[in-house]
Amino acid sequence: MSAAVTRVPRIAALLGLFIFLLVRPAPLRAQWNDPYPAADGNRNILYAAFMERPKRLDPAQAYSADEYAFISQIYEPPFEYQYLLRPYTLVPLTARALPQPVYLDRHGRRLPADASSGRIAYSVYTIRIRRGIMYQPHPCFARDASGKYLYQSLTRAQLKGVRTISAFRHTGTRELVAADYVYEIKRLASPWIHSPLYSVLSHYIVGFRRFAHTAARLRAALPKVDGKPPYIDLGRIPMAGVKVLGRYTYSITIRGKYPQFLYWMAMPFFAPMPPEADHFFSQPGMARRDLTLNWYPVGTGPYMLTVNDPNREMVLERNPNYHPDFYPRRGEPSDVRLGLLKDAGKRLPFIKRVVFSLEKEGIPYWDKFLQGYYDESAISAESFNQVVHFTPGGEAQLTPSMRAKGMRLVTGVAPSIFYYGFNMLDPVVGGYSQRSRRLRRAISIAIDTQQYISIFRNGRGLPAQGPVPPGIFGYEPGCAGRDPYVYDCVDGRIQRKPIATARRLLAEAGYPDGRDERTGKPLLLYYDTAETGPEAKANMDWMRKQFRKLNIQLVVRATDYNRFQAKMRRGEEQIFAWGWSADYPDPENFLFLLYGPNSEVGGNGENAANYNNPEFNRLFNRMRNMENTPAREAIIRRMVGMVQRDAPWVWGFNPMEFRLHQAWVFNVKPNYMANNDLKYLRIDPALRAADQKAWNRPVIWPLWVILGLLVVMVLPAVFVYRQKERRSAL
Repeated sequence: MSAAVTRVPRIAALLGLFIFLLVRPAPLRAQWNDPYPAADGNRNILYAAFMERPKRLDPAQAYSADEYAFISQIYEPPFEYQYLLRPYTLVPLTARALPQPVYLDRHGRRLPADASSGRIAYSVYTIRIRRGIMYQPHPCFARDASGKYLYQSLTRAQLKGVRTISAFRHTGTRELVAADYVYEIKRLASPWIHSPLYSVLSHYIVGFRRFAHTAARLRAALPKVDGKPPYIDLGRIPMAGVKVLGRYTYSITIRGKYPQFLYWMAMPFFAPMPPEADHFFSQPGMARRDLTLNWYPVGTGPYMLTVNDPNREMVLERNPNYHPDFYPRRGEPSDVRLGLLKDAGKRLPFIKRVVFSLEKEGIPYWDKFLQGYYDESAISAESFNQVVHFTPGGEAQLTPSMRAKGMRLVTGVAPSIFYYGFNMLDPVVGGYSQRSRRLRRAISIAIDTQQYISIFRNGRGLPAQGPVPPGIFGYEPGCAGRDPYVYDCVDGRIQRKPIATARRLLAEAGYPDGRDERTGKPLLLYYDTAETGPEAKANMDWMRKQFRKLNIQLVVRATDYNRFQAKMRRGEEQIFAWGWSADYPDPENFLFLLYGPNSEVGGNGENAANYNNPEFNRLFNRMRNMENTPAREAIIRRMVGMVQRDAPWVWGFNPMEFRLHQAWVFNVKPNYMANNDLKYLRIDPALRAADQKAWNRPVIWPLWVILGLLVVMVLPAVFVYRQKERRSAL
């Protein structure tokens, strides 16, 4: 019998299976391209993506947006920002109320609340936390029947084969106490933690730096275990300015008057850390297994991290021990119209599970979003015209195809600024003479920020007029707040000055038509950057074009990020691009970027331009400790006027953020200060399942064509096979 004939029954069997797959029930066919388990199809799960793996999940060390996306849902500082109100408003989270500072003079005597900042030597904040708040279930709290910890004295044998936190079968919990907050502040001071907040807090918290020295000395004196320093109980080391006053009360004493300190306390840096967790993860052998606080957070927040595979998936699940917390009852007038108060007073969080999937490429991420497999998405430059168009009045609207899907566009101006800086120490573009000011102003006019926003950001941004962005106290909108050296006000609208003005300023600066009038040589300037890749090339070409308007030759010096940072620290750059996003909603957090003592050269600070104006510095020291009053606003206006005159920056732009949300996602409102927004979101899983089914109907007609071809090919073989069988039977 030939091989072709013997394969006929197998071919027929495969053909039958193929037909079954085509005609199987429609609900089964609808799951062909679903990236998630079929069992999760109608569950209360939010699906999101991340493109950069978080490096640190320890609240004492984490300080980036991709890390805060996770830890802000897990850890709870004493205060948070009210989700709906604008301007941004601090409210209690685990604290019972916002503390009112008590002011003391240098002798420790109490001062009245309206005492001048010059008399105030110390401010004392007393924080009282709520009772009954419990930690998430975790092995670090697990105890046996006698009350002894199960996993706080692990041996090598017990750790053998352990690779994840789930390997510990037993978990426990306990109540949040004030000492946990104090313990975390001491971790911020511990030199082996390397907290990015150390330099700021050492300036303010009394005894912070002394505690660091004491802790380092005590730790160094202890014998090492497996070649590493052992765990040291920070609770036993006193810090003069941070004290436990009771089970639910602690105090922090800072130097001078600094109202912005409450904003710092709303960040994860000031979330509680149970000593049990620190000790648990400090045991020998744990770090080698990635069993650390940087990998497994332990908090009291609405969610806990149950899957940590940053190369594939991160999963947050509702904390079963989460304390009573409720959706806000107050918002802005427009929030009622937008339906953002429909859940007012309801208990949080609404969503049971949040699945973050790693997406390294933007196109697959976007395609899955359009198929309904992600619940929200940013809008890439490549997809922007497919999604958004602008009305003649400049209003952003969704395209008809996006509206047909029921999607919602959420926009907002972020409290951030991207700018081009001049190194004020440079002999050509720096300095405070009229000559150097005119050169910088000419360049500021030539660099068309609005054009940059249009080309590279699809119109998503506002040309900045100074260092203070929209939404921050002291920002002046419209013509009143414009930079008068770069912009005119025409018919009530801000308009960039003509290039002829820039050329006149350049000539007055001593560079007519882009040549040094003293030497006759062309003006050559240098732009330092760490940008690389095709998009960077387009950016650099655009920059060169801006300077060519003035006949200035621009040389781009591109280096890797580490070398670029080194040049900035040494003051070897000339012109550079930089940016800043608000840590807290106060003008001090932006104006300090131009404060002289905070210069990058010599001060190792965030003043990258090395701007140092004595009058600006004096006003900054006066303004920084003031409440938001008309007097403070007047000082800010003077400071902004000074830097507009001196032009240490080309102001660049304030970015606008555009995000799309599916029709089944509710309670979405941009809050650029609050990172714990997941607890407020609500979804409709049934609507999502219906839309996914409608948007992902299988296209199977090509398979029917293939089936027909297979039938045509197989039938002759079947006929030969049957004939052969008959002859064999005879």
